[in-house]
Amino acid sequence: MNPSRIAYSTLAFPDATLAEATTLGRSWGYAGVELRLIDGQLIDSSVSAAERVRVKQTIAAARLPIVSVDSSIILSAEGAGSEVRRFLELANDWESPLIRVYGGPLAEEPGTRRTQMEAAAVVLQEAIPHAERLGVAIAIETHDSFSASSVVAELLAMLQSKWVGALWDTHHPHRMGERPAEVYEHIGPRVLHVQVKDARRSVAHKGGWQFVPLGEGEVPVREIIRLLATGGYGGYLSVEWEKYWHPDIEEPEIALPQHLKVLQEWVKDLALEKGGPPN
Repeated sequence: MNPSRIAYSTLAFPDATLAEATTLGRSWGYAGVELRLIDGQLIDSSVSAAERVRVKQTIAAARLPIVSVDSSIILSAEGAGSEVRRFLELANDWESPLIRVYGGPLAEEPGTRRTQMEAAAVVLQEAIPHAERLGVAIAIETHDSFSASSVVAELLAMLQSKWVGALWDTHHPHRMGERPAEVYEHIGPRVLHVQVKDARRSVAHKGGWQFVPLGEGEVPVREIIRLLATGGYGGYLSVEWEKYWHPDIEEPEIALPQHLKVLQEWVKDLALEKGGPPN
């Protein structure tokens, strides 16, 4: 695993312009940016041609590659297919290798749940030719009803294509009680992207969890990185500091440099354990 392939999400910058967010990230030593917010706003696929050019020029000025374009698409929602195609085009314009999508909510009733899973699989299957043509993959995040990697794996089993894979958010499978080895067994070979966050249980915080500096919570991020490195993962580790959703957490000027320093140390330590310098 390469310690230089560490990115961050603009979700950390709800009050900054894209230029400010990318300039700061670059100055701290990050090597890529994951786009979720643009000038503090969630990305919309209907962004104008002029705005697409501005975003691309802003990112280029910061000398940061875009590692993922994060949509709010829910695969089971009406119109998801056309929205996926629009985001694939958008990511292609911005030279991103990846878009992120959500599986969405699943019913408890088995028949309804199965119908929802099949509908999500159809959306993805129909998007695969577009993804291949554009060179942009689709990653399903471990989130919402798909927070457990076993559910993501169930959907991926319906789609045998390298253009559809998983996004491993380190927090959610842990929250669902899955151990890193279990997650890797379920989705490891098909992980396209990794979002790093650490947290600890707290009844006083939103969702029962408090996001904390990396290494100070209970999410076994270091073990996750070891598993990925052993398995040959070559993508980015992307710090997702959710300041947009959780205004009470530390400012990005404190959190992002800390996360980068710890991640770089962990990746280098893993390389030394294997008996050689980091890639």
